Amino acid sequence: MKLPFKKIIVLGSGALKIGEAGEFDYSGTQALKALKEEGIQTVLVNPNIATNQTDAQYANMIYFLPVTPDFVEKIIEHERPDGIMLSFGGQTALNCGLALEERGVLARFNVTVLGNPIGSIRKTEDRALFSKELATLGVSHPKSKAVTRVQEAREAGEYIGYPVFVRAGFALGGQGAGVVDTPDALEEACKKTLARTSQLLVEEYLDGWCEIEYEIMRDAYDNCIAICNMENIDSMGIHTGDSIVTAPSQTLTNAEYHSLRSVALRVVRHLQIVGECNIQFALNPNNPSDYRVIEVNARLSRSSALASKATGYPIAAVAAKLALGYSLSELRNAVTQVTTACFEPALDYVVTKLPRWEFEKFKTTNKRIGAQMQSVGEVMAVGRTFEESLQKGARMLKGNLWNGRYADGKNSTDYLTHPHDKRLYEIIHAFDKGLDVAAVHAKTKINTWFLHKLAGLAASARVLTKEMPLSKETLLRLKQQGFSDNDIGTRTGRTEEEIRKLRSDLNVYPCVKKIDTLAAEFPSQTNYCYMTYNASTDDEREYTDKRKVIIIGSGPYSIGSSVEFDWCCVNATRTLRLLGYYTIVVNCNPETVSTDYDSSDMLYFEELTLERVLDIVHKEQPWGVVVSVGGQVPNGLALALSNNGVRVLGTSAQQIDRAENRKTFSAVLDKLGIAQPAWVEAANMHDIEAFVHRVGFPVLVRPSYVLSGSAMAVAFNQTDLEHYIETATQFNSEHPVVLTQFMNNAKEIEVDAVGYNGTLVAYAVCEHVENAGIHSGDATMVIPAQKVYTKTMHALRSITEAIAKEFLISGPFNIQFLAKQNKVFVIECNIRASRTFPFISKFYNKNFIEMATRACVGLQPDTFEPPETEYVAVKVPQFSFVKIHDADPVTGVNMLSTGEVACFGTHPEEAYLKGLLATGFVVPQKNILLSIGGDENKADFLDSVKILARLGFTLYGTARTAEFYSRHAIPVTPVYKPRDHLAPAVVSLLEDRTIELFINTSDMEFYEHIPDDYIMRRKAIDFNVPLFTNVQTAKILVRALARYHGQKTFGVTPWHAYGLNV
Repeated sequence: MKLPFKKIIVLGSGALKIGEAGEFDYSGTQALKALKEEGIQTVLVNPNIATNQTDAQYANMIYFLPVTPDFVEKIIEHERPDGIMLSFGGQTALNCGLALEERGVLARFNVTVLGNPIGSIRKTEDRALFSKELATLGVSHPKSKAVTRVQEAREAGEYIGYPVFVRAGFALGGQGAGVVDTPDALEEACKKTLARTSQLLVEEYLDGWCEIEYEIMRDAYDNCIAICNMENIDSMGIHTGDSIVTAPSQTLTNAEYHSLRSVALRVVRHLQIVGECNIQFALNPNNPSDYRVIEVNARLSRSSALASKATGYPIAAVAAKLALGYSLSELRNAVTQVTTACFEPALDYVVTKLPRWEFEKFKTTNKRIGAQMQSVGEVMAVGRTFEESLQKGARMLKGNLWNGRYADGKNSTDYLTHPHDKRLYEIIHAFDKGLDVAAVHAKTKINTWFLHKLAGLAASARVLTKEMPLSKETLLRLKQQGFSDNDIGTRTGRTEEEIRKLRSDLNVYPCVKKIDTLAAEFPSQTNYCYMTYNASTDDEREYTDKRKVIIIGSGPYSIGSSVEFDWCCVNATRTLRLLGYYTIVVNCNPETVSTDYDSSDMLYFEELTLERVLDIVHKEQPWGVVVSVGGQVPNGLALALSNNGVRVLGTSAQQIDRAENRKTFSAVLDKLGIAQPAWVEAANMHDIEAFVHRVGFPVLVRPSYVLSGSAMAVAFNQTDLEHYIETATQFNSEHPVVLTQFMNNAKEIEVDAVGYNGTLVAYAVCEHVENAGIHSGDATMVIPAQKVYTKTMHALRSITEAIAKEFLISGPFNIQFLAKQNKVFVIECNIRASRTFPFISKFYNKNFIEMATRACVGLQPDTFEPPETEYVAVKVPQFSFVKIHDADPVTGVNMLSTGEVACFGTHPEEAYLKGLLATGFVVPQKNILLSIGGDENKADFLDSVKILARLGFTLYGTARTAEFYSRHAIPVTPVYKPRDHLAPAVVSLLEDRTIELFINTSDMEFYEHIPDDYIMRRKAIDFNVPLFTNVQTAKILVRALARYHGQKTFGVTPWHAYGLNV
């Protein structure tokens, strides 16, 4: 087919955030590959440097710049593309595209929107237009009214009747959505939502209705197919991203399925969708013919990524080809290689998606889930029954259904009524306590079909006792229900190893089955597999005489383990394939590129547990396993795999364990003469008090046994210390607590490196902008280091060499350092890839993972010394505080960011300001609020405040802050904290958005103890006012504002223009 397009610009989604995550790296990467197949030049705009799609091999030109109308307009002016694709970058790309069209940019430069037309996008994003279109078509939809003002919302509430459901237009992840019961609650919700978007929909609340989704593909010739349908186990009112979802639907009759499918096709055809879209229905459980169309997403989405992985249908690749003008019947399904893209997938298995939350990280007591998405990641489990699939999924979340993870330690059935992150476990517990299905259904409104399945699992678990004989039949039945070796062993008084040996003796092994989109009706070429005990034979798999290597992925995205590790997995896999190895990826995250059909020679969509990895090893007999590119989860399996006779490639499992063991690692540092902060592992208060007496406060408390992800804390005094020990740990000789001397005002530096047989062959140095005390994942990082002495740089290299030699490192590793008064201290060493490997690789255009992978398989990598550059890059964290109810938006020793961006520049201030803009920051034009705790901090920030005043900003300050700066002849208008009950009030100025930037800094020890400051910070987040809580980042912001004051936009420079051979 001759195509009229020669150059196409593709918009990415930017930093990972709640509601817009790694699924867009998968869809964007697949789209770019599809365009490349057609010989089309591509221009990618995406500041997320950790993504796979920003690798040089996918796009002809890459811009690490904000996906905003100002920047994209200048890129279009420079590149002059023929077309633009908006469907592969989530809500960020859609909103940017709509703005470009409204400004006349696309018409002015003759750029065609490919795929879904702008008119179709607008009809799905604008709630008023969407309701009008459905009414025109005669399709049922919720009684609703779109509003743009608070008074209109009140009128809508009265018209519809309370409770009502509110949802924002042009928003992602259900932002601003929820159920409200009163006019006052509606007014508050309306104010917050309209601070972020221009429109709010008030609609009838369909309490207890089922939620069903269809993924639909349509071409420009009106061919239309349903790729997949999915059923949310949770009823309406819980965002689909926070719901447990099954594919295909489990409770619809054939007639109900086809009835909704027909409606979906009618709606999609009416809206003139071209490509892929998602349509969501509400279904009345008491009258299945009574339905409502809730919304249509005219783009690739989280659900489409799940549907693509669940069915094996390459949705994003097909959607990209349809956008170019192909028909569905012209395209071949690249997964099966035997069917066209017009063939609807068929499934002979059950897929279950479970969300992952991180409420413990945010120290929020409100763990309720609802219409606004709060999960940070998800897993996809595949089985032949719902029970098998569900239990797999629970283990993929690093737990199981039987480990007693109940809400806040309470086992009250009241928790069933109010959905929260532990509700699945509460349901199991309720059945254990004697509640029947009818009672649980009355409280949860979950379909009784699912509840009967859960009750059956609870019944099976109850009879698992030490007295129970484990025959082959019993063992097989339990495994078919999804119980793990550890589950069975724990309840029958045996170890996991004993159950595994028993299975081996009885020849009870799982079978390997394919995800082929065809339900095994026809032969297919796929090597996309899962394991099940509900089968008697393996599906036939491709024979190879190559050496097999298993690469263990990173599992679900979470805070601390995100797309950076997927980039590492994909690049390691690619390198191994180029070296002639047969690659087998094991992962369970549907949002990833590593689980795409063509990223490896074989894919197992499976749990990352020792049991399952050993099952795969048993089937595949690999030459070795790579554990060092998927983050902490695979690294944690290294020793157990080695002890089971599996070759761990790269650094030995024993050396990895030496570095992970705090005592051993510390002793090694002492032996090598390398400085480290003083520390102790204490099993009682006497040991703790002796340590504190020796080093003084503050100290870093690191429990060796933690509950639900609770991590580190800094104790600044005895009260803090006693509180943390009492609440964070089970404190005894079996679970000691680790205390480390905390160094105030120290600089933190990281070295990412590659070793080969104990020799350092490559390294790069990143400098944190913030002082030590901010988690490295939340830190603003600069490369190359700007404020590190030459002597310190030499020390960093020397220490890195010594550690590589001592641990005989072959592969990737990362060392975190403190530097203070020209002395360097080692905090820790991780013998695996780190979050910053994509950042350093793309800055230097030197693929550190490729070098590390070569070292892992015994090949000498190239050596690399960081060259001097005339440019810098700054990595900026992306936070999702607005999505987490009541979370305090203050960074510290626990990581809280959900994503990152990185931008290049000739100065750190340029790169930093671009990075901020890429995270949604809006440059203040007039009014800035200051609330600086402590006179020392006020004095430290004095020069910055003088700069702000000189630039012409109107400055407001809380009482003591205003008084301090006024004494230094800086005009600062005093405003009042909530406790003062005086006007002008900070809260009012934040709510009406008079304030355009809020700088609230203090000593770390005081953040948690000033309720007024928390209230002000939370108001800033809720009303979309940019917030800074760290003095170092506030200072670089002020320098950036001064350097670029009055400048409307930056120039646009592609990656390759920064002196790199890209």
